[in-house]
Amino acid sequence: MISLKSAREIQMIREAAEVLKKIFAKVKPAVKAGVSTEELDALAEAVIRKAGGEPAFKGYRGFPKTACISLNEEVVHGIPGKRRLKDGDLVSFDIGAKVDGYYADAARTWGVGNLDENKKKLIETARGAFQAGLAAYRPGCRIGDLSAAIQTFIEAEGYQVVRDYVGHGIGRALHEDPQVPNYGRPGQGPKIEAGLVLAIEPMVTEGNYQVETLEDHWTVVTKDRKLSSHYEDTLVFTEKSYINLTGE
Repeated sequence: MISLKSAREIQMIREAAEVLKKIFAKVKPAVKAGVSTEELDALAEAVIRKAGGEPAFKGYRGFPKTACISLNEEVVHGIPGKRRLKDGDLVSFDIGAKVDGYYADAARTWGVGNLDENKKKLIETARGAFQAGLAAYRPGCRIGDLSAAIQTFIEAEGYQVVRDYVGHGIGRALHEDPQVPNYGRPGQGPKIEAGLVLAIEPMVTEGNYQVETLEDHWTVVTKDRKLSSHYEDTLVFTEKSYINLTGE
């Protein structure tokens, strides 16, 4: 069931979103060669706790850490650990926060040190696809209008879009209806109405879009082991437009 949020609920989600913005501001400068993904995770958790929130991912379906940190060919759900970043790595940092019972969710992909042009383009394509999806929004449109715009943008850049994982509604739960695919046809899916809060998150692959899960039962990688990037923000839709609650 799709739940449209009241003004009070939107304010609560906004508070969780503000925590995520603080995390990005703290973690992004720390993404350097030599730092471990576990250290980045600890930094993120410290920000959440200081703000009076809770890590949304920690313990969710058994996930052991605060952030999902996925490197290079890892698409999503990477578990932070002792692995240290190297020059040229792509770091997809996905984080959720819960404040007073309401959730926000966002992700960024950053580069470590010197990146070649393809890696830079891969990062920008995920962000650009997110923006293309929003550019397709019109009052009364449907989820499929945004999904189709995201897919068209990614494929025009010469990349592919992951099918197995999608965006989602968010608010009183981390994952709510409706699902928000990053591919599809215009005019399909639920209508976007005022009060709908969505986490929209394009996942882009350098090669084929097929993915698989590693033996840790969490880390999702591209089957062909080619690179991936990820971008996500939490948005609320209004009568005539939208507000990006986790945007920079």
